Amino acid sequence: MFCAGSLLKLETHLSLLFSSSPSQRKLECSMEGGNTTTVTEFVLLGLSNNPHIQAVLFVTFLVAYLLTFTGNLLMLLVISTDSHLHSPMYFFLSHLSFLDAFYSSIIVPKLLEHLLSNWKTVSLLECFAQISLVIFSAATEACLLSVMAYDRFQAVCHPLLYAVAMNRKVCTGLVGASWAIGMGTGLVNTILLAQHHFCGPNLVRSFACELPPVIAFILTSTAILGFVTLVLLLGSYTCIIMTALRINSATGRSKIFSTCSSHFLVVTIFYASGLSRYMTPASGSVLEQVLSVQYSVVTPLLNPLIYSLKNQEVKAALRRMLTKKPRLSS
Repeated sequence: MFCAGSLLKLETHLSLLFSSSPSQRKLECSMEGGNTTTVTEFVLLGLSNNPHIQAVLFVTFLVAYLLTFTGNLLMLLVISTDSHLHSPMYFFLSHLSFLDAFYSSIIVPKLLEHLLSNWKTVSLLECFAQISLVIFSAATEACLLSVMAYDRFQAVCHPLLYAVAMNRKVCTGLVGASWAIGMGTGLVNTILLAQHHFCGPNLVRSFACELPPVIAFILTSTAILGFVTLVLLLGSYTCIIMTALRINSATGRSKIFSTCSSHFLVVTIFYASGLSRYMTPASGSVLEQVLSVQYSVVTPLLNPLIYSLKNQEVKAALRRMLTKKPRLSS
């Protein structure tokens, strides 16, 4: 149940939370005037209570997290060190890689901790922090994907003006705007969320702070951003497809689709998994948990793999970096 209240009440609950001992705080709720019970901690029921399954999940998610973090950092390293990749498309990709590593670090470490713990609790403050960072990351990534689609639109539809349209100042401004919009979205939702307090039950059928009332509240305030970025994406790719179909050369069409395929696949996975997860009623079902894992764990892992396996320039840059001989000191 999601109860309306003041920010002052929330601060009081948080102070009570941190002033009590861990043993006292287990499943603790504070009573306020009458019969109102305010939750100060949530219990995340997680993916399974079976110790053997938890051990398998721990190893699986640990490997996935290490691969995600390593893959995205490797993309950052390759893009920053290889001069062949110093172009607008890879400038945007470097920010996307950083964001994927950051987003994965919001969810997975806490998930790994709870898989090893018998008491899977999370404080109200920690839950708010995780929700806010997830909103910020998702909003920023949606903006970045739209910016990358606009970059491909300029490259395909206006190749002669591309260098002017996507100069360094414009690229920096687009990236800065994406981060600013993401931060603003996260901040606004956090302020609005902080004006409410929670009253039981405090059991969450998930491995992260995916509180059904909060999800509904957040979806309402972020729907406009999601709609706008999706329209921009569809508009850019519609123009790209129409331009490609007007080209008589099969080689030219193939080159255009090859250039855009990696980004289009990433966009499809991002929006399909997000819509599948958050546009369906919360029920705590197995399918819902699978979609949450896919959106939180698998998607950040797939992005660097898609860009490295489907992009010839990135693969060539990786080969140059791996085969580069260190200079001997004189």
